[in-house]
Amino acid sequence: MCRQKTGKGPRVTNPWVLPAFHSLGPPLPLVGEDTPKGLLSFTGQKFLLAAAKRILPAPPVVSRAAALPEFPRQRKKSAVGEISSRLDPENTNTITFPKPKEAIYGPYSSSKGDTAPLPSSNSTQKSKPEWRCPAQQLEFEVHIPPQTQPSQTAQDLCLDWDTAVHQKTPAFLALQHHHHSSWWGRSVGLLEPTEKPLKDLSATINNQKSAQTTSDSDFNENPTKNDNMSVIKNQSGVEKILHQAGQGSSAGAAAGMQRCCEHKQQQQQWAAGVISSRWRARNHLARLRKALRGARHRHLENFYSRAKHLAANWNRIRTSRRTIIHIPSLGYSQHIREHIPDLPLQQNLQMGRLCDILDANVDVIYICPLALSEELLQYYHKLLGLQAAVRSGNPQDMADLQDRFKILTPEAINSFPEHHMCLATVLKYSPRTLQRLQLLLQGRDAYLVGGFPHLDDLAVADQLQVPLLGSEPAVAQLYSTKSGSKRIFASAGVPTPPGEWDIHSREQLLRALSQLVLDHLEVQRWLFKVDDERGGNGTASCDVISHLECYPWILREQQGQDSEVWSESQARELALVKISQELPGLLAQHVQPVNEKRFPTWEKFLQTFLTQGGVIEAFPFSASVTNVTVDLLIEPTGEVTLVSSGDQLHAEGPLRSSGTTIPQRSVDPEVLKGLCLKIGEACKAKGVLGYFSVDFVVFTHPQTREQQVWATDLDLCYSDQLALTQLLMYMTDGNLDCGSSCLQGPLGSKESKSQQVQHEGTKPPAPSSPQCAMASSQLRHSSLSGISYNLLLHLCQARGVGFDLQEKQGTIFVLYEDQKRHSLGMITIGEDLQGVLLTFARNLFIIHQEISAPNMQGETNFKMAIRDIEAILGVTAENKLRWEEEQPWEADALKE
Repeated sequence: MCRQKTGKGPRVTNPWVLPAFHSLGPPLPLVGEDTPKGLLSFTGQKFLLAAAKRILPAPPVVSRAAALPEFPRQRKKSAVGEISSRLDPENTNTITFPKPKEAIYGPYSSSKGDTAPLPSSNSTQKSKPEWRCPAQQLEFEVHIPPQTQPSQTAQDLCLDWDTAVHQKTPAFLALQHHHHSSWWGRSVGLLEPTEKPLKDLSATINNQKSAQTTSDSDFNENPTKNDNMSVIKNQSGVEKILHQAGQGSSAGAAAGMQRCCEHKQQQQQWAAGVISSRWRARNHLARLRKALRGARHRHLENFYSRAKHLAANWNRIRTSRRTIIHIPSLGYSQHIREHIPDLPLQQNLQMGRLCDILDANVDVIYICPLALSEELLQYYHKLLGLQAAVRSGNPQDMADLQDRFKILTPEAINSFPEHHMCLATVLKYSPRTLQRLQLLLQGRDAYLVGGFPHLDDLAVADQLQVPLLGSEPAVAQLYSTKSGSKRIFASAGVPTPPGEWDIHSREQLLRALSQLVLDHLEVQRWLFKVDDERGGNGTASCDVISHLECYPWILREQQGQDSEVWSESQARELALVKISQELPGLLAQHVQPVNEKRFPTWEKFLQTFLTQGGVIEAFPFSASVTNVTVDLLIEPTGEVTLVSSGDQLHAEGPLRSSGTTIPQRSVDPEVLKGLCLKIGEACKAKGVLGYFSVDFVVFTHPQTREQQVWATDLDLCYSDQLALTQLLMYMTDGNLDCGSSCLQGPLGSKESKSQQVQHEGTKPPAPSSPQCAMASSQLRHSSLSGISYNLLLHLCQARGVGFDLQEKQGTIFVLYEDQKRHSLGMITIGEDLQGVLLTFARNLFIIHQEISAPNMQGETNFKMAIRDIEAILGVTAENKLRWEEEQPWEADALKE
């Protein structure tokens, strides 16, 4: 602070007390005409502030108002830009300072600094200003006992520019009178060593004299560094400045002060930037969320609008020239996609969708989640080019159908490797692929067929301006859960296994399971299914009855009592208590999750089960159980159609499907069709549209010997079985009638010659014969990666594994990718089920032999598939003996 020693200039009109602590920022950058001249030049300003900050201690009093030099009227508006707004309206030569709690130079802050420009040297005052340095301005704070603070004003301070310590001034004497402790001695001792730096600064600024020696201290001993620092509150900060600036050097002090100011400025700018960026990010995020909600609402409205248009024109569209865009996307929730191993591969198991070109009016665009090599593309070009050859039976009639189908891979497939995005989302962020699709669809009737619906399916359909033949994502996610499917089945009124659904707590689980066990003592095994999981990954089983210690006692108590008496007896209540007490330990010890790698313990499984919710379901109480899958289509007009059916193959356990035999032959077709139509109508009432599949379990009741059919699962998406069925019908030129469970294909060359109609003048019906097939998309063998697909196909052809165009029988391979090459699909086609199953098992043996060494069998599910086929056929012993005679080491591999 500066005051006039003898001048009569104006005083501050708004006196204020300096704040207790303030951090000085660097000086503001001044423009040329605003730069002070003379004594307070810009260079002097830097040295002055820096040196003062380096060595000047705080006076032992709190400063009050002090006179300020006069600000000239003719001064222009500086870079600060707000000085004029602070001028006193009554006296424009004085400046109104902020309130006591404001920073010293805070009101004049700008984006480049926090220090106000110093006053100009053109002031009308002629006397020298007297320098006053409050403690707050130097970041020092003296510990002053509040009860002993003197009342001297800032005008009586004991420091000025030209002299040193004024020991005879009233302020000095008053302070000395009030303080007789060691604290006062240290304070005065701290003031006196500052005399030399002050005189050095004065000499530097005026360029008149060199440094002078300081006055002798009145004390007998010089204060030590510790004594000087003991009266300062923020000692660490001062020590750092002193260490950086150097002792006794005004230039070093200026450099230290400059660095300190720059550091403070950086901190303030950083803090302001963080606050500003966070507010901008928050506002930007809010705008993004609002825009996203608006976009999704618009996509949903357009989805329903285009669905109405598709329904109104469906009869015309499905019989005229059209393009079908297949996006085999698995739009499950994020936590499910994260646990799907090799998600892009799992989304590419439905290459059979390309076979929609069997209809001459259909062109197909297949969105592939993997980058296929030229070799693999050529394989599908040749495979699909067999359509004319299949019909004629002549391999020379192969056609080039590349203009009928396109395989497009989005450019963003490798842009999000850790995000587990579904294919629809990847396509959404692939503008070049979307642009190409728009060009391919110009002037054509088209619609989109997805996989499991996701919100980004709607976004892609909206971008392409085509209808989506599928359900709204919210509907699919609700009714594809295990609990949601139970609601559909209950609404349809079809038989289901005994059980409970919508279980979300441990107490609810134990209470429901105890009741179910007591009500169905004939059920040996109970299943626990997590709502959102797929493919058996979220399923666990437990043979409760065989491990229940109170089970014999319950049977004795129940024996001889009818159902009504037993339901009202106290023994039943006691039995319920006994079961509920045993279940926690029994489940922890005997539950078997299907996916043991993901759920090694019951507690791990239970945590997921209770988090997502799930169902308890009875496993059929029979030694012979068959699982059936039926694919249905709810057309835009509301018509429900059965499009595929098959009996499941369980190569990896009874609770996980790995293939099917097509068509199904386990249930009376009329019974199965009636159940499926009921479920289809219930789904339609819930808003389901497009392709979906239903799983049934079929068994014979041990007491009544009647066949039981239970609906167990519902998937509102295009299934792998349906894609394999499409390829099957393409390669046989056949027709699948699910109502009668009959696959009819044209007769082979031998049969057609023997059954030619000889009656002239009568047009014979097209000859046909029943066929069946075994198909799987889940065959895995780690040794496949060691051989190219081209070589594998040649080896299989040499061993008699192939497809006969004339007989329309044999084996077809489905290839997914050629990077890892550890998975493939296979279909065997024949006239009878036993021959088809034997051919399928033989093919697995041959492939295993060709790609494996005796001492390196690899990781595979080939052997488990063979065992399941043997169990179906009941020829385990015969085949084992025959294979041991033909291929001894193959039998050894099977034993492992």
